[in-house]
Amino acid sequence: MPRHFRRANAALLLAAAMALPAGAQDYQHAGVADNMPVFQQALKAKLTFPMAWSPQVKDLPAWRSAGRAKLWELTLQAPDNTPFQPQVIAEIDRGSYVARQVVFNLSAESRVRGLMLVPKGAGPFPAALMLHDHGGKFDIGKEKAIQPWGDTATDAARLASSQAWADKHFSGRYPGDALARRGYVVLAVDALGWGDRGPLTGDTQQALAANAFNLGSSLAGIMAAEDARAAAFLAAQPEVDKHKVAAIGFSMGAFRAWQAAALSDAVTAVVAANWMATTEGLMVPGNNQLRGSSAWNMLHPGLLRQMDFPDVASLAAPKPAMFFAGEQDRLFPAASVRTAFGKMEQVWRAWGARDKFEAHMLPGGHVFPQAEQDAAYDWLDRQFGRAPADGGLRALR
Repeated sequence: MPRHFRRANAALLLAAAMALPAGAQDYQHAGVADNMPVFQQALKAKLTFPMAWSPQVKDLPAWRSAGRAKLWELTLQAPDNTPFQPQVIAEIDRGSYVARQVVFNLSAESRVRGLMLVPKGAGPFPAALMLHDHGGKFDIGKEKAIQPWGDTATDAARLASSQAWADKHFSGRYPGDALARRGYVVLAVDALGWGDRGPLTGDTQQALAANAFNLGSSLAGIMAAEDARAAAFLAAQPEVDKHKVAAIGFSMGAFRAWQAAALSDAVTAVVAANWMATTEGLMVPGNNQLRGSSAWNMLHPGLLRQMDFPDVASLAAPKPAMFFAGEQDRLFPAASVRTAFGKMEQVWRAWGARDKFEAHMLPGGHVFPQAEQDAAYDWLDRQFGRAPADGGLRALR
């Protein structure tokens, strides 16, 4: 190209660039920050939670029914009425109660081994579904709630592992066994990836979640549906008073507990320790929710376009519900937790059941110590019309 043509072409390009409106040459130089899209605030602004309770809701049963139906839809799970067909494969005597290993059909696809504690004497008894936490510890699941037993090297390893977990989070005792000594039937089952149902590691969680989507399912949805099935199985046992079945959990187990209470009529009360906050409070730099990994077990695609976490938990109203949180819990910012508790309290109040809802911010971190357990169990005794033991909430104040 002749030199004068090149000069003319460059001049035209420069003139065209100068004629562009201000900012037209700007573009996004980075799309991701802190594992979030840089336009996260624009996305958050779209989260208006249209299915959340509001004072404009006049028909509470209809609101709850619609919310539950939407939650079930977003789990991507089909209705499952597979016969449980339980079989007890092992049993030991623990004084006031018997510990059993029971195999049953948790779903149409999964036959599992659970641990069940049954008090001695004449039933029916109140019951509790104990839902285990995540903690990045996959070698044990149900054994985080109930003391395991057996004669093999694997049994010994699980016992040592579970005792160490109890020492770290539960004041050295098994929450399920403590409740069985009070006269409750207790059931604990492994979630997919834990204990008998592994192996899973922190690094493979996202692959498992992605492949669940590839199979037309959802990791969080599988967990939700299985927890509802486990509650139905527990309520159907001959030793159990089906009107007195609690879901109890710590950390991810707390999420599972209030979710099961929202989804299932088999759950008639809930105790949730150390998993509740708003999406706004959780989706902040440095929070565990932004890292993937454990979050996959609690992510139903599209849910947050409809309801926030406290809105989902509120679908359990007016059932008795007790929530705990730690002021120093780094996973759940205290201000966000208080906001969530406040939203839920309004729903129970709207039902005329404010006395059935308790939420406590306590000193401490991400633990469910003996004093909290005892307070929760005393409260549960009262909800189920049983005489509470000494101590209770007074010991926490």
